[in-house]
Amino acid sequence: MDQWLLIGLFTFISSLIGTVSGFGLSTLMIPVLSLFYPFSIVLLFVGIIHLFGDIWKIIFFRKGADWKLILLFGIPGILFSYLGATLSVGSPEVLLKRLLGGFLLLYVFFLFLKQNWKIPANNHTSVMGGSLSGFFAGIFGVGGAVRGAFLAAFNLPKERYIFTSGMIALFIDITRISKYLASGTILSKELFYFLLGGIPLSLLGAFTARKIVNKVPQHYFRLVIALFLGLIALKFLIFS
Repeated sequence: MDQWLLIGLFTFISSLIGTVSGFGLSTLMIPVLSLFYPFSIVLLFVGIIHLFGDIWKIIFFRKGADWKLILLFGIPGILFSYLGATLSVGSPEVLLKRLLGGFLLLYVFFLFLKQNWKIPANNHTSVMGGSLSGFFAGIFGVGGAVRGAFLAAFNLPKERYIFTSGMIALFIDITRISKYLASGTILSKELFYFLLGGIPLSLLGAFTARKIVNKVPQHYFRLVIALFLGLIALKFLIFS
């Protein structure tokens, strides 16, 4: 029961942070759940939660979107998320966890060293951002940080940024979840029942985020997430 309460609380917090910052739900949940469950099952479980998080973003922040960006990010994202998901299926769990740990640690260093770094805003950036975020989402389940870094280059208004990010992620999540399921990955009865509770908790987190999205400095979230992820990354690298 304590484990269920912990996961439930983390689902709510991850959804809130992920909605406000445009990424973070999977980046927080996957390392934590991987401490308790097989990595392949965690990818499927969090992927489904993340897909509903995409839907909440689209519903709550539907004040406009840049459809050109959505397509430029989304189409390569679909292709590379399928590739990433294909590589993740059947790969040794220890290898994937250590690769994820290395990726998260590099990301933490990046957040601290390049807090104001920006990528040029052009079509090449969109395609590259969609490709990389799709691939990392497929293989590790954590492509949102990459997508956010590239999408931030276009300096979209906050609500349009969240909506656009949600639409791009929706394309990617549908693709990778379909691949996980087609490859035979299934949830245990325990996780299936928790999924039924986790979805409304993710909705509550997104709804709360809608109320505070313009009141919380985003860079504070980045630093808090970085500290937490650094500890998880070291755990994966040393103790996997």
